[in-house]
Amino acid sequence: MKLTKHAHACVTVEKDDTRLVIDPGTFTPDAAAAVARAQAVLITHEHFDHFDEKLVAAALADRPELQVYGTAAVAAALGGQDNRVHTVAAGDTFTVGSIPVAVHGHRHALIHADIPCPDNVGYLLDEGALYHPGDAYFAPDAPVRTLLLPTSGPWTKLGEAADYVRAVKPEHIIQIHELMLSELGQHSVANLLGENGLTGTAIQRLAPGTAVQLQAR
Repeated sequence: MKLTKHAHACVTVEKDDTRLVIDPGTFTPDAAAAVARAQAVLITHEHFDHFDEKLVAAALADRPELQVYGTAAVAAALGGQDNRVHTVAAGDTFTVGSIPVAVHGHRHALIHADIPCPDNVGYLLDEGALYHPGDAYFAPDAPVRTLLLPTSGPWTKLGEAADYVRAVKPEHIIQIHELMLSELGQHSVANLLGENGLTGTAIQRLAPGTAVQLQAR
């Protein structure tokens, strides 16, 4: 399975002839191009940096074969679209082409008591090969080989991120949700949380557009 990192929280995953995109938001300049090549789009929650509603709605209108999976709020924003928009929640499973997907988690991480926490789901792909948590430090009750680790945002905290990695116990970490950190900040976070830091697991920093091969668990 191949993963391509896009800016911020968006990634493309490919296996055999299957291509899916997770969290194409407004912070991702090439989100439209990524969605145009995918059979399915997976959305963790409705925040704009993960879900560009106009972009996804336009893609659904242009491509009758496109499928979208997301929370109830995402589905409501897009409408039924002839049963091509699917509401998912923790415990659900589905398959996109040759990629099995399991849904984990319930809520967005707390930003502040005055700011509502929307539903947020994480997607575990290909029987544990990859986990995208969205905006939450929720540890799935399943093995994870590669964890996509959010490292910046109004809800993130480095101590919680370290405990999260320790709970998940991934073999490999790729940094995502990084745009609120400078280059120096991203490097510092990787050092603090990485192989020689609090987790003992190396953190890979990928420039947007970089692709890597992932192995099944």
